Formats: sequence, structure tokens, C-alpha cells
Amino acid sequence: MPLGTLDRSPPPFFKQGTSALTKLLLFSAISVALMFADQRYNIVQPARWALSLVIYPVQWLALRPQVLLDHLDDAFLGRQEALEHVEQANAKVLSQAVRTSQLEQLSLENKNLRELLSLRDRLGSTAMAAEVLYQAADPFTRKLIIDKGANNGVKTSSPVMDEQGIIGQVTRVHPMVSEITLVTDREHSIPVLNTRTGARGVAFGESGGAPLLELRYMATNADIEVDDVLTTSGVDGIYPPGIPVAKVVKVERRADSVFAKILCQSLARVQGARHVMVMEPVHSNMPNFNDLPPEPQPLQKGGRR
Repeated sequence: MPLGTLDRSPPPFFKQGTSALTKLLLFSAISVALMFADQRYNIVQPARWALSLVIYPVQWLALRPQVLLDHLDDAFLGRQEALEHVEQANAKVLSQAVRTSQLEQLSLENKNLRELLSLRDRLGSTAMAAEVLYQAADPFTRKLIIDKGANNGVKTSSPVMDEQGIIGQVTRVHPMVSEITLVTDREHSIPVLNTRTGARGVAFGESGGAPLLELRYMATNADIEVDDVLTTSGVDGIYPPGIPVAKVVKVERRADSVFAKILCQSLARVQGARHVMVMEPVHSNMPNFNDLPPEPQPLQKGGRR
């Protein structure tokens, strides 16, 4: 083949168009012009709106997982906060209930103490207030332990009462505490007076299960009725006279016995007492006849005694 017939042009695969530098300058100039035109005449805004409408569904779908996750977090956090609020509210209600019960108890104790103090003023005798610590563990006796003892001046046989009446008697004294035998104990007895008839008698602790007293040795024809009030007679030299003891609740007259069976209910709170008043026995305030001066002897004849 002759040399003049050869095609010296490059093949289409290696053909190059406009140079890269020319393209860079051209597109840069177009970008600057578009930016200037958009800044000055706002000509690209319709294109932005159209593009935002086109890509909004894509954005919405892309954000759904995050939105759902936020909703789940809010739901769990809201439930947890609600549970915490409920627990706090329950704790507050419980605390308020405890405080209310404590206030009621303090009000009741304050009322009882005021009544005891006014009772001491009315009696006009030496007395001291004491708090009941616990009930004796012996199931066959009815006794209480109070927080006053020999160091506080408590004496054996001292009468003990609450604002309603006689509750018992001090039977054992320790340095810091004392033991009270209740009027309903089967080993206890107290002289009483029927305020309606003036009849005297002796009330004993009932040996049955109920905390009652029994007025013994009263004839079947004795004038005594249900609801009669019994007070201390004062003949024993221990209890001051006129203090309420019990109320008659049952009178049983039996043909086979010369004595009536009379059951009485204590007017004092023998069960559940919190504060009591310990008084001095009546005999401690009575004069000792051994300390009195001897009686003068009559004069004998001659002026000598």
C-alpha cells in the first residue's frame, strides 16, 4: 500500500473534545452567573420548590425510623415517669396517713393527760402520772407494768386510776418500774359503795375469761339493779372514797343460794390503758397515833401525878 494512502487521524476511541481546563472555566462561569442571577432575581426558587416536592417523600420515609424510635422512647419514659409519680403519690399518701394516725393518737393522749391532771386537782391528793409500758406476760393474772418506781416515790398499795375510775393497785415496786394488779384480777378485792342505795360491799375480780368484777356476799333480796354505779367506800384505808369503780351489768338471783350473783363492768379502761394516775394510799396521809404525845395522867392527892 502506498504511504500516501494511510489515514493519519487518531481513531475515535482516542479522540478528545474540549479540554478539561476549558470545561472548568465554562462551568465555573455558568455557576457564578446562576448564583448572581439567583441572588439578584431569585430565578432558582421555583426549581427549589419543585425539587423539594420531589424529594419530600424520600425525606419523610428516611425519617420514619427515627420518629418511631423517638415515640417508643417517649412511651417508655412516660410510662416510667408515670410509675414513679404513682409510687411517690402512694408514699406521700401513706406518710400522710401515718401522720394523721399519730396526730389522732397524740390528741387522744393529750386529752387523757388533761383529764388526769384535772382529776388530780379535784381529788386534792398527791398523785403522779405514769405511762403503761406493757401487760404482764402471765396469762392467769391481769397486771400492768408502768414506768414509775421507787425512785419516783411510788409505794406499795398505792391506788391507780385513769380519768374514768379506779384501774387497780400497786402490788410490787421496783426501782424504775412498778407492777399494777387490775381490779379485774381474781386475787384483787376492793370495798365499794352503791351510789343509789348506799349499801356497802366488796367487789372481787371475776375468775372467768371476761374482764369483769363480781360483787359477792349480797343477799338475793338485796336492793341492787343493773346499771347501779359502784364507787370506793374508803373503809379499807387505801382507796379514797367516792371514786367510780364499776357498773352493775348482771344480777342473777338463784333459789338454791342465799347470795345473788352480781357481775360488774369496770368503768376504767382495764384493757388498752396508756396513761394512769398513781395516788398515795389513804393511810399514808393519816396521822400515826404512836407519834402523838401521851395523855396527861390525872393528879393524885398531894399534887403528884
